[in-house]
Amino acid sequence: MSDPTLQQVAAAIKAVPLRNGRRIIAIAGAPASGKSTFAKMLNRQIAKSCVVPMDGFHLDNTVLEPLGLLPKKGAPETFDVAGFIDIIQACRTTPEVAYPTFDRSADRAVEDGGKVTAENQTILVEGNYLLLDTPPWNALEAEWDYSIHLDVPIETLRARLITRWLDHGHDLAAATARAEGNDLANARIVHDQSRIADLVLK
Repeated sequence: MSDPTLQQVAAAIKAVPLRNGRRIIAIAGAPASGKSTFAKMLNRQIAKSCVVPMDGFHLDNTVLEPLGLLPKKGAPETFDVAGFIDIIQACRTTPEVAYPTFDRSADRAVEDGGKVTAENQTILVEGNYLLLDTPPWNALEAEWDYSIHLDVPIETLRARLITRWLDHGHDLAAATARAEGNDLANARIVHDQSRIADLVLK
């Protein structure tokens, strides 16, 4: 059976009942699975929607370095999970919610870089660990009205990640090391420790 089209996925999301005036949709997947692109495509298909990326909740390098976590940046323990959960819960109860975004070129979060407005009914949240079934991430389960998992083969992820690091100015050896190290380790965490989504797209 083939995956549904983008229009069919958008229709399924629009059919999800609103809770307190909003529906909050999780779009999860490994690094380089296409979450950001897919969320933006859905955003264009669904009126009164917005995208909230998890990447804005990276802990700052000045926090990670003393903890010895800077080489693992992007792993579950390198995010402000409590802050992320607070923002997602606020999206249910508060008309306007500012949230941080992530500047990849500067490798840092931008405070209040994005905003959910009062007119937004569908909140498309995209990130790696939205469906993790381990604490503290599993506290998010109650917040999702519908969940989507982009399931991409490891070899495809590897090729995409190497290209991503090459585009960031690394040589092939460094790009490959980054892809095969922390990135693919995190991809395996997503694959092995996530709950089954309402919709899995291959």
